[in-house]
Amino acid sequence: MGEIGKNLYLYEYQETIILVDCGLAFPDETTLGVDIIIPDITYLRERKSAVKAVLITHGHEDHVGALPHILPELPGVPVYASTLARGLLANKLKEYKVTANPLRPLDPGDQIEIGPFVIEPFRVGHSIPDAMGYAIHTPVGTVVHTGDFKFDQTPADGKAADFAILARLGAQGVLALVSDSTRAEAPGYTPSEQVVGQAFKSIISDAPGRVIVATFASNIARIQQVLDAAGEFRRKVAVVGRSMEQNVKIARDLGYLTFPTPLIAKEEIGRRSKEPLVIATTGAQGEPMAGLAKMA
Repeated sequence: MGEIGKNLYLYEYQETIILVDCGLAFPDETTLGVDIIIPDITYLRERKSAVKAVLITHGHEDHVGALPHILPELPGVPVYASTLARGLLANKLKEYKVTANPLRPLDPGDQIEIGPFVIEPFRVGHSIPDAMGYAIHTPVGTVVHTGDFKFDQTPADGKAADFAILARLGAQGVLALVSDSTRAEAPGYTPSEQVVGQAFKSIISDAPGRVIVATFASNIARIQQVLDAAGEFRRKVAVVGRSMEQNVKIARDLGYLTFPTPLIAKEEIGRRSKEPLVIATTGAQGEPMAGLAKMA
C-alpha cells in the first residue's frame, strides 16, 4: 500500500497457499547502493510446504521481477501465466538458471482448481498485452484480484477489459475486491492510450532529426505505438538496451509486435548519422545502467 512495486499477494485457506505476482521495486534516493528491492518472504519460508502455485497477472517487472530470487525457495511450485508473460518469464528464469519451477499456460476463459481455490482469469486493459485479473473462488466467497488495469475503451492493442465477466461476478456476489489503486487519489480520469499514440505521431512528424523514446522494456504496447508512428512517417527504428532488445525479440517471435517499418541494429546508429531515426530505449526512470543513461 502506498508504494509502487514489490507486488506479492498471498491467499491462504487451511493448508493451501497461492501467490499472485512476485515483483520487485526500484530503489530511490533513500536506498543508495541498492540495485533492486524484493518482497519480505519470511512468512513464506515458514509455510513453504503449503505454497501450491504462483499466478501472474502480467509481465511487468514490478509483478514478476522478484521471481528469479524467490522461486529457488519454492522448488517445484508451478507458475501460471498468459502467453506473453510466460515468454518473458522463461527468458528471465533461464538467465538466472532457475529451472525447478514449471511454467504453465493460463489465459482468460480458462479455469483451474488449486486445492480449495477455483481460479478464473479475466482480461484487463494495461500497457502490456495479455494482462489479466483473477476471480479467486474460495469456500467462503469470491475474491476479485484486479492486477494492474485501466478501463480504456480504445486501448493500443484493441483489447479492452472483459466487462461482461466483471458484471457477472458482481451479480453473483463478491466477498472482497483487491484492486490496483495507482493514482486513484488524483482527480479526473486517465486518458486513453490512443492519446499517447497520437502524441508520438505529432512529435515524429515535426522533428527534423532523430527522436529518442525512453520507456520500460516490458511496455510492449508503448513500443508498438512507437513502431506504428515511425512507420507512418517512414522512419527506421533502432532498439537500445539489453532488456528491451530481449523483450522485443520475444514479443515479435510470439506475434505480439508487428513491424511496419524496418528495425535496424543498434550498431548501425552511428553509421546513419544523417537519417532521422527513431530510437526506442530503456531508462525512463533514470536508471544508471539503462540505455538512455549510456547515451548521455
